[in-house]
Amino acid sequence: MHKALKAAGRPQDSAILTAVSKTQAWSAIEPVLEAGQRRFGENRVQEAVERWDGKRDLYPGLELRLIGPLQSNKAADAVAFFDVIETVDRDKIARAIADEIQKQARSPQLLIQVNIGEEEQKAGIAPREADTFIKTARETYGLTVAGLMCIPPVEGPRGPCFALLKKIAGRNGITQLSMGMSDDYETALAFGSTEIRVGSAIFGARS
Repeated sequence: MHKALKAAGRPQDSAILTAVSKTQAWSAIEPVLEAGQRRFGENRVQEAVERWDGKRDLYPGLELRLIGPLQSNKAADAVAFFDVIETVDRDKIARAIADEIQKQARSPQLLIQVNIGEEEQKAGIAPREADTFIKTARETYGLTVAGLMCIPPVEGPRGPCFALLKKIAGRNGITQLSMGMSDDYETALAFGSTEIRVGSAIFGARS
């Protein structure tokens, strides 16, 4: 990561690393914690609660980020538990999160997920609808949009996808970009990513 930032002419502290701990056994996660990593990404609300509940006192500075799809009936639990929700992707979710922020007086950071490749099997707002949705999230639901997140298609070059997300962010005054995973984080950092989400390169391939 540091080498990629240096190659891109960027400061070492201009991007953060989220270790993707979803589906991992605690025996795999604990050594990463002991090595000093404090930022982890999870896919499912209930799985994350079961894995991490009670761990904040043991590991000060722990930050938990929801990087998987969020169902509206899990919004209350997500707002209560996560420090960051990266997958705000439709009106129903934005409304549910806004309601829970008011009820709980707790405000996790929020990122909007953009379906950058417009793939049917992936969640996220289509790029052509992103500007309108960002405006709706801000003005209709009163949400603070901290950043944008994307998962590019497996096939094809990633650079154009990352460049498009950065362009959308730029015209909406957004600076946080969560893009880049184990197989493309170097490219993502070259295109301005401020967060990379790395699983298999840290924990090894999942069974």
